[in-house]
Amino acid sequence: MVVHTRRVFVQSLVLGTAAFSTPGFFAETLTQTTRTGEGPFYPDKMPLDTDNDLLIVNNSITPAVGEITHLGGRLLSNSGEPVRNAFIEIWQVDNKASYIHTDGANTGGRDGNFQGYGRFLTDSRGQYYFRTIKPVSYTLQNQFRTAHIHFAISTNGRRIFTTQMHIKGHPDNARDFVLNGMRDPKARETVLAEFKKVQGSKIGELSATFDIVIGNTAAELEDGSLRGGIGKPEGLRPR
Repeated sequence: MVVHTRRVFVQSLVLGTAAFSTPGFFAETLTQTTRTGEGPFYPDKMPLDTDNDLLIVNNSITPAVGEITHLGGRLLSNSGEPVRNAFIEIWQVDNKASYIHTDGANTGGRDGNFQGYGRFLTDSRGQYYFRTIKPVSYTLQNQFRTAHIHFAISTNGRRIFTTQMHIKGHPDNARDFVLNGMRDPKARETVLAEFKKVQGSKIGELSATFDIVIGNTAAELEDGSLRGGIGKPEGLRPR
């Protein structure tokens, strides 16, 4: 089921990519995805497993608890060109609302079977894919956050971009200070993704597509506002 679902999901990405790769398809440039801070809970110690399947740690037979989600999309320039060979990192809380960061444990403890962090190298079409859980809202260190997943982009050993993906239509979005800080509705729309039921899944799997537009070229984004390479946090930022 997992392999089949992943195949269908990736095939849908390939079909969508055709539009982005058609010469002259865009009369205007794409809207750049809104940058957000990295937050204080980027892993201070990497998990034993750092692949793109966050539900299984190494060879464990016990999966993480949560709504299984097939998450993918494309990394693009604002002219629609794919950004190849870029590392995409994601990290998020588990179903108990805890990060794997030392200071990120919630009162309910941690799900030891959730990897909490993963990375993926984009392919020739700029595509990426993760298997994870649908994120949940939480309160940590007296700070409430709506459900979200952190993203970091690195090219050529340099961290060039960070953002956060939120669930479109989630009732907690109205209470979230990061989303409320985005006054422009169009900017807010770039960090929202729909979570849809996977047709035919007998275990209630979901899929979500989140395309990330980072600008003209990766080199043009290296303006000093972000620093460090893959696996190196840029410092304390808004959660």
